[in-house]
Amino acid sequence: MPRITTLLQLVLIFWAAAPAFAAEGARVEGRNIRIEFDGKMHSRVVAVLASQESVIGDFSSSEFIRVSGRDVTDFSLQAQKRGPIHDQLGSGSQTILTGIAPSLQKTVTVTVYDAFPRIAIFDVAYTNTGSSDLSVGGWTNQHYSISASASVTQPAFWSFQSGSYEKRPDWVLPLKPGFKQENFLGMNASDYGGGTPVVDVWRRDAGIGVGHLEMAPKLVSLPVTEPSPDRATVGVEFRQNQVLRPGATLKTFRTFIAVHEGDYFQTLRDYREMMIAQGIHFDPSPDSAFGPIWCAWGYGRKCTPSQVYGALPIVKKLGFTWVTLDDGWQTAQGDWFLQPQKYPNGDADMRAMVGKIHAEGFKAQLWWAPLAADPGSELVKKHPEWLLLNADGSKQKISYWNSWYLCPADPEVVAYHQAIVVKALRDWGFDGLKLDGQHMNGAPACYNPAHKHARPEESVEGMPKFFQALYETARQTKPDALVEFCPCGTSYSFFTLPFLNMSVASDPESAWQVRTKGKTLKALQGDAVAYFGDHVDMTKDDFASTVGVGGVLGTNFTWPEGSAARKRGDLTPEREKNFEKWIRIYKEEMLPRGEYAGILYDIGFDRPETHVVRKDGKLYYAFYAPQWRGKIMLRGLAQQSYRVTDYVEGKDLGTVRGPTATLDVQFEKYLLLQAKPE
Repeated sequence: MPRITTLLQLVLIFWAAAPAFAAEGARVEGRNIRIEFDGKMHSRVVAVLASQESVIGDFSSSEFIRVSGRDVTDFSLQAQKRGPIHDQLGSGSQTILTGIAPSLQKTVTVTVYDAFPRIAIFDVAYTNTGSSDLSVGGWTNQHYSISASASVTQPAFWSFQSGSYEKRPDWVLPLKPGFKQENFLGMNASDYGGGTPVVDVWRRDAGIGVGHLEMAPKLVSLPVTEPSPDRATVGVEFRQNQVLRPGATLKTFRTFIAVHEGDYFQTLRDYREMMIAQGIHFDPSPDSAFGPIWCAWGYGRKCTPSQVYGALPIVKKLGFTWVTLDDGWQTAQGDWFLQPQKYPNGDADMRAMVGKIHAEGFKAQLWWAPLAADPGSELVKKHPEWLLLNADGSKQKISYWNSWYLCPADPEVVAYHQAIVVKALRDWGFDGLKLDGQHMNGAPACYNPAHKHARPEESVEGMPKFFQALYETARQTKPDALVEFCPCGTSYSFFTLPFLNMSVASDPESAWQVRTKGKTLKALQGDAVAYFGDHVDMTKDDFASTVGVGGVLGTNFTWPEGSAARKRGDLTPEREKNFEKWIRIYKEEMLPRGEYAGILYDIGFDRPETHVVRKDGKLYYAFYAPQWRGKIMLRGLAQQSYRVTDYVEGKDLGTVRGPTATLDVQFEKYLLLQAKPE
């Protein structure tokens, strides 16, 4: 410790004596982005969009390291080198900057690629050039500020937040002075964690996104703050105590800064494309994934086969494709045996149920909560060594079921779950799986000595691999199997998204969440993967929010009236008429098979809120507001005439001409329009 204290004193003396700029600075330029460094290796971002330059914010210490509890932020720029590069991300140019501080050398390699003109990628390294050990507590990359003019009538900034929290906050929200969210992608509660390693903040004319490009989950934070009405900050932080010995080098994760016009959609789409270039792959959903879903969850865990059979006539009449058997068929979380009271003949009864569902013309889906095990389950009694253990030897709780985590990185745990997939799809005959639970989005570090992990974080990084094994087993067992993944209110981990073929609004708290989750997941997954708006019952039968963003419809109504303990889910005659109408509209237009045009409208600043889906040469506009009277703008049209129709009410609104048109309208809650070329 005395030697480290001496180092900190030297840092202060060094910078007190140093000139304000130890070098002239440097610039790194891509087609749409410029990073400017000063002599202390502080930097700022300039967006070059539509031939206009926009300074995003002031110079700041954008990359720094924490030594002995203090951030070393200032490095005297000593050298810079430039050259071409060609790798898996394509062709581009690379700039290497070197700077020094007492006992430290910082090397910042910034790469811009022709294929990603809005992105600058950073590889940062710190070398101990002194003669004493350095006590490192972590590092920060892409710590930038974004400035805007403060307004009393509207927020200066909107943001995309990627952390997962027990309160299930909005992913997309306006910032307010004093706002701060860490977006730690480890565990923020016993079973809430994980997320996509990107955050974004934007103002009316431009925005920035930051994140990392590693191929597995990392325990980073992506803090977003608004310390004052005219300034917000973003960053990528990693906190881990380690000793950096003399001559040794610490390398950060590969991180990036993105600029864009409009909202966050462009950043997420660019991130997706960079990850695909590095080897990530997304399978298209099977055709059946786009059929509407009826789920028996309206009956709760006490659901019986007779209740499912009783509902099938109305489910068939309304035109649903899928029937989902939800939580309540199993003896316990972890065991996954059939309840003898409901299925006295065991597997034969389950096969008979699936056969009945198939005979009525439906696809059959089975609910399941992998990696959860009840304390009193047979699995825990027989295999306590499968449990994930914390550093103090305690078990990690899954709150909803009062269960414990199994370790996703243990090979025996993986094999056990693969066998369940085979049983459900092959032996029982189900056509798809509904994987459920907030715990699936992330796992804590595992310290169970029985697993012989090289690092405790193997469980964190092993979660996507676990679901890859399940997904591949499902597809091998039944090539067109549906694998729905519902992480219950958490912000999806991007690393799991390639191993499912249906994402879901996952217990939305509002219709706004249905729409913003749809926009987010369509940016990350692309248009070929189905997005399920979850049960419309959760948003007071707000079909318009799911239909308008190109989501798959679903419900958990109960029928006939009085067949469930909870009456609020009954399908009344009035609701039945509404369901008939919306399922007809859904099937006629089938917007989930279209292209979601997420860059046309800014979900934060454009009013009314607008979404667009292109399909078969037509454009489908969805406008949302509590009440609206005035002009709406139709963007994205070609240079030709279009006939505009309110396709919900069947009203002709006349002819407009592209590329941009306006209409005077009045509506409450929503207006869904089709623009068809004439």
